[in-house]
Amino acid sequence: MLFWLALLFITVPLVEIVLLLKVGSLVGIGPTVALVVGTGILGAWLARLEGLRTARAIQAELEAGRLPAARLTDAALILAAGLLLLTPGILTDLCGFALLAPPVRALVRRSLVAALSRRFQPSGAPRDPEAIDVEWSEAPPDDDPLIGP
Repeated sequence: MLFWLALLFITVPLVEIVLLLKVGSLVGIGPTVALVVGTGILGAWLARLEGLRTARAIQAELEAGRLPAARLTDAALILAAGLLLLTPGILTDLCGFALLAPPVRALVRRSLVAALSRRFQPSGAPRDPEAIDVEWSEAPPDDDPLIGP
C-alpha cells in the first residue's frame, strides 16, 4: 500500500507538470494560468452545489428513518472532488469534474463498496448465533488469612 501511495504522489505531480507545460506551449502562459484558476473557482462552486444537494438528501433520508449510507459515501466523494478541483492541474481537474457527475459518482461508489467488501470480509467459519464464546482459566487458591470461615 505504501508503495502505491508513494508512486501516486510522485507520478501525479509529474504528469500534471508535463500537461501544464504542453498546454502552456500550445496556448501560452496567460490562458494556461486562467484555465487553472478558472477550473478551481468553477470546481469549488460546483462542489458546493453538489455538497448542499447531498446534505439535503441525507437530511431527508434521516427524517424518513433510513440510514443514508450511499449519500454519506457521495458526500465523501464530493469532498474528494472538491480537493481535486482545488489542486492546480489538468488531470486532477478532469478527475474532480468527473466525480461531481452523479452517474460517475455512483459508479465509483459501487466500485469502492465492492473493493471494501472484498477487503474486509469476516474470516473463519460462520459462528453459531446460539454459542457463547468464553475463556476459562483456573485462579490460584486464595491464601489470605483475613478472609475465611
